[in-house]
Amino acid sequence: MSPEDKLRERVLLAREVPGDRLLLADATLLAALGGTRPLTQGELAALNGSPATLRRFRHLAQAHRRGAWQSSTGLLRAADSGAIEQLATDDGLWTLHFVPAQGGWQVVLKVDAAAPAAAQLLRDRPLLRVTDGGGAIVLQGRLDADGECEHAWPFEQPPARHFHEHGASFAVTAVP
Repeated sequence: MSPEDKLRERVLLAREVPGDRLLLADATLLAALGGTRPLTQGELAALNGSPATLRRFRHLAQAHRRGAWQSSTGLLRAADSGAIEQLATDDGLWTLHFVPAQGGWQVVLKVDAAAPAAAQLLRDRPLLRVTDGGGAIVLQGRLDADGECEHAWPFEQPPARHFHEHGASFAVTAVP
């Protein structure tokens, strides 16, 4: 990075904007970094107009360059029977398993041990959060030695119905 670029970056990140706050979700910024979805003109304007969002984008970009995992997303696929046993993230790093338990469900998050990020995740054991498409927390915790984290299903509706009614998607993120 040239000295001019470093100066420009420092000026952009240090400026004060009254009422500044994060304007874009990590998932949006990570998709842009990963090349899976470009930012829209409105998102670019939000990024350029918010030093807080720009600082977060810089942090995510640095982590992305180091190869550190930050988040994964997945979509509910069509289920013939109306029930689901598992969901996987689009990057294949995580699988959510739904196990019947005492009149309810147990939800188990499992990392793919063969994935490149798995070794670091198992070593660092960050606090993980799984949210549905509406942002509600499905599960939160740390991986055990087997690369799993489990908790009782927190909703009244069974998993398939819940995900259908709440955006048909989910995200696994590292809690900052």
